[in-house]
Amino acid sequence: MTTSTQAHADSPGAARRGHHPGLALAVITASQLMVVLDATIVNVALPTIQTALKFSYTNLTWVLNAYTLTFGGLLLLGGRAGDILGRRRVFVFGIALFTFASFLGGLATTSWWLLAARSLQGVGGAIASPTALSLITTNFEEGAERNRAFGVFAAVSGSGAAIGLLAGGMLTSWLSWRWVLFVNVPIGIFIASIAREYINESEKHPGRFDLVGAITSTLGMTALVYAFIRASGSAGWGDSVTLVCFAAAAILLVSFVVNEMRSPQPITPLHMFKNRNRSGSYVVMLFLAGALFAMFFFLTVFVQRILHYSPLRTGFIFLPVSAAIIVSAQVCAKQLVKVGPKPFMVVGAVMCATGLWWLSLLNVHSSYVANLLGPLVIFGLGMGFLFVPLTMVAVAGVEPAESGSASGLLNVTQQVGGSLGLAILTTAFATAQRHAAAHGATGDAKLAHGISTALQVSVVFGVAALIASVFLITAKASDLDPSAMPGMGG
Repeated sequence: MTTSTQAHADSPGAARRGHHPGLALAVITASQLMVVLDATIVNVALPTIQTALKFSYTNLTWVLNAYTLTFGGLLLLGGRAGDILGRRRVFVFGIALFTFASFLGGLATTSWWLLAARSLQGVGGAIASPTALSLITTNFEEGAERNRAFGVFAAVSGSGAAIGLLAGGMLTSWLSWRWVLFVNVPIGIFIASIAREYINESEKHPGRFDLVGAITSTLGMTALVYAFIRASGSAGWGDSVTLVCFAAAAILLVSFVVNEMRSPQPITPLHMFKNRNRSGSYVVMLFLAGALFAMFFFLTVFVQRILHYSPLRTGFIFLPVSAAIIVSAQVCAKQLVKVGPKPFMVVGAVMCATGLWWLSLLNVHSSYVANLLGPLVIFGLGMGFLFVPLTMVAVAGVEPAESGSASGLLNVTQQVGGSLGLAILTTAFATAQRHAAAHGATGDAKLAHGISTALQVSVVFGVAALIASVFLITAKASDLDPSAMPGMGG
């Protein structure tokens, strides 16, 4: 250990065992996996939750949205908090809050109790997740070590949704739906208790919190998603409440942009969007997440309602997606500085769009092996090729004081894209079902038609991600050399 490294390790803010990068990465990625998979771990438990807590169909969708919307809406503030207060300190607080909310959710006896706990989980996740990514820059040396860490982090982030479905199926079948929440408690306690031992603290950057920006963005996105979900019901697009929600969303989101332009210390420094590659990565992630979240949701419904799979079997059918993402993400991480991000992103987007198109051909006579396995593997490989370069491009060239905001923005687009994409495709699903019913379809045939239509719309998301990869991303391999990326400095 060099003198400078020893001094850093012995400083008050440094971890006492900062020379254990493997353990530091394990803590960081474990926390990210816990936070990411919670967006989907309740999916396969939803029918049981609906019966136990007497949810209506419409309110049941908020078991997912209460988490993803608070998560996505407050991620920007969470990233800013890490920059100002110290990333390790904020990370530990976020994990503790997430763990506490998970415990409360597992104890829920009413629908409002569960939704409040899920919202609080989202707040904790929003605090922990952006600082987790930023902590990689604090704990790993520039070069191959940091690139490998980013590759592992990206693979965990990409596969978390599928792993959540598997874990949800196992816990629901073997224990009860409450354990999809209780499972976070021992993991969160363990992470929070050892983080100070193995994770270095970051340098604090003086600043203020942009609460107005956080509130207007969160409420604006909530109103927008609610408007789409309400429009998917019997009220339709002409409903007065639906129109008011769309109007409120527009006003709040415009207010958010105006506030960010005027605020001396905004949570979203708009000048970061001047970088074409970074903006392109956010656009790709927005569409990609919209397709990903909706695909898992609708396929879960398909295999349980039409193929009559159990929650446990439902979880297992998504394992090939996780495996494919992990394999392609590791290949990409090793070759990225040689090949550059654009080829991987273009190929990945093509594979994702192809997999979604294949899935959109599902009908009431489809089977898992013949009609689901192939497109799921193709989609998973494409996701792995996309997640690594998206992560690298998003944080490249960012000043250290804003690295939390940059990584937060990438996470925001993932969560917001997922929430908004699911809302839009739910609208397409419900509209298609009503159309099918008007033409005499009933039961499984009507449900399969709705799911197929929703997946057809998701293909548009995949094509949009491909177009953005082709026309917005210009970064070359040399641009991702860690020595050329100030924002990735330790």
